[in-house]
Amino acid sequence: MPMDIHVGDVLELKKGHPCGSKCWKVLRVGMDFKLRCQGCGHELMLPRSKAEKAVKVVHRPE
Repeated sequence: MPMDIHVGDVLELKKGHPCGSKCWKVLRVGMDFKLRCQGCGHELMLPRSKAEKAVKVVHRPE
């Protein structure tokens, strides 16, 4: 069952980015997720299956 993740959510991942941040903002959702690092601004595309396994917490803006 796929996780309920939307554009604009901030994902806290289990492993940190080399810049030190563990938080990524969701820019695109589909078969792949496009994420932007909250620390340095680096963007990457990640397959949905890999991204869902790496998520620890989903922070949803109110």
